[in-house]
Amino acid sequence: MITYSFLQHYWCFLVSLLGALLVFLLFVQGANSMVRSLGYTDEGRRLIINSTGRKWEFTFTTLVTFGGAFFASFPLFYSTSFGGAYWLWMIILFTFVLQAVSYEFQNKLGNFLGPKTFQMCLVINGLLGPLLLGGAVATFFEGSNFIIMKENLIDNGAITPIISRWGNASHGLDALLNPWVLVFGLAVMFLARVLGTLYIINNVDDEDIRSRASVRLLGAAIPFVLLFVTYLVHLLLKDGYAYDEAGIISIVPYKYLDNFLDLWYLTILLLVGVVLVLFAIGKTIVSKTYIGGIWPAGIGVVLVVLPLLLMSAWNHTAYYPSTADLQSSLTIVNSCSSEFTLRTMFYVSLIIPFVLAYIVYAWWAIDKKKLDKQEIADDHAY
Repeated sequence: MITYSFLQHYWCFLVSLLGALLVFLLFVQGANSMVRSLGYTDEGRRLIINSTGRKWEFTFTTLVTFGGAFFASFPLFYSTSFGGAYWLWMIILFTFVLQAVSYEFQNKLGNFLGPKTFQMCLVINGLLGPLLLGGAVATFFEGSNFIIMKENLIDNGAITPIISRWGNASHGLDALLNPWVLVFGLAVMFLARVLGTLYIINNVDDEDIRSRASVRLLGAAIPFVLLFVTYLVHLLLKDGYAYDEAGIISIVPYKYLDNFLDLWYLTILLLVGVVLVLFAIGKTIVSKTYIGGIWPAGIGVVLVVLPLLLMSAWNHTAYYPSTADLQSSLTIVNSCSSEFTLRTMFYVSLIIPFVLAYIVYAWWAIDKKKLDKQEIADDHAY
């Protein structure tokens, strides 16, 4: 029998899976952030941009779907984070819109700003996009400054039925003042650069770019590993936020360490993912002929991010802690949609495997021929 609790955990899993896929797809941003160091010539930069230009829609669509899934399944989080921390999310969305415009207009006739201007916009998106998205995810563990006032829904004297508000005027930008949020955000940014480098090595058939990318891979991998391990140790040692059967939130020492032990199957997935990512990095650096590192790394990233996101919410954990009011912290129980809504969406979600199959086929069709210099001579090239 499908219970309300099962539906809450099921939709938390799907949202987390979308988040994990989004982190993998940030290879587009990672490659764009290094477009000028990987491609020393105009031709080389166009090769890289046309390579990522084949995939940027996947990243943007997954970002929008991630937000939509959160809105449908956990609307209180959506209204609190997207509505309260709007400066942080607006900057993220602006950089992604800037990316879309840059792809389309950099080589259009009448572009008085010149291609380099739009290429720099792609670099900005490549750096800020992963950094800020990583920072937003870090707030699932570090907390945010908001207050929930559900009583406004039944208070006839309330001027507006606002049930959540931000605790200060920064509206999300205050998260960047937390050094641990920055550590996690920087880890995601360097991870995106690692994935972007691996993708370019696999997708662009140019020996000059591939040889340069192998060197850049090491430069991105070292800070990523150091930052990720540092934050993981911090996470295991920090206090967490738990809720009991009555919904009361409390601070629990070593809560996330307990989650790693209690949810041991997720910990195994995470460790397998770490091994796959390290294998992809190591083999690509050591072997000059190996170009398939993006696939074990991509699978590994999904296997790492998915358990991390689930450990922020499962096992009676508050996935969006409030630093302004402890009892305002959000859980999958107090922030989810009604049972009817989650059940209806559950049946709709059964078509997801068919959608994924189409995406895999479309990806294969796009990439069945490696990108080379002949491709950018086409009139439809970026």
